[in-house]
Amino acid sequence: MKAESGSRILELKYKLATIELLNLAKNYYTYRELSQIVGLPETVLSRYIKGHVLPTIKRAESINSLLQNVLRLDTELEKRMIFDESGYFDNTEVISDPLLLGRAVQYGINKFAGKRITKIVTAAVDGVPLATLLAYRLGVTLVIAKKEREVGVKDFIEEVFIPQKTAVMVSLYIPKGSIRKGDCALIVDDVIDSGETQKALIRIIQKAKAEVTGIYALIAIGNEWREKIGEVTNCPVEVVLQIPRKKV
Repeated sequence: MKAESGSRILELKYKLATIELLNLAKNYYTYRELSQIVGLPETVLSRYIKGHVLPTIKRAESINSLLQNVLRLDTELEKRMIFDESGYFDNTEVISDPLLLGRAVQYGINKFAGKRITKIVTAAVDGVPLATLLAYRLGVTLVIAKKEREVGVKDFIEEVFIPQKTAVMVSLYIPKGSIRKGDCALIVDDVIDSGETQKALIRIIQKAKAEVTGIYALIAIGNEWREKIGEVTNCPVEVVLQIPRKKV
């Protein structure tokens, strides 16, 4: 009975996620255009979008598949990446667009469907907008690792690491107790570069005796980071857009 109940809950979440995706698509397309994309009457789509009725699981899967092909998140991210002469890029147009982040949230939910997630973990600051929206959609707690110990918090879990190509030691802190044994944490970030930050977050979660469910990032640069992460976990990693490291 428990397995059957769990399956029904997952199906319900998937249907609701599909409705959210339809609502996102409505920001870009008219009902007539959406009708042509998914092959359903406008009246049916209107009932779904307004929450009057839920699609069957089979129809939800079909709608989701069709819309994901149209709303290509990787293409949209690539268009917004502006590199300077040193090989660095400005991610302002990515992390400041609520509609784009909404699509990224939906993408993450689809990729980690069926996985147990009780906490969303990110490092300040650029990963916070996406992590916040994803935590809200999943109805779980957001944990932000910061580089400073805040007044008013007595105990912390700390991890020290050295960022790539620097000789500086950096610490990340989370309040002790914000992640506990039995938690399943999804690490969320806007960009994976060297992998050092994600590795530090993994170690923090492990120090708390919790489980790393996976890592979700919008953009990854190069492939070197995979080795860093592989040193501490073999959890699934989902990246929307992977780009080669530019030589300078």
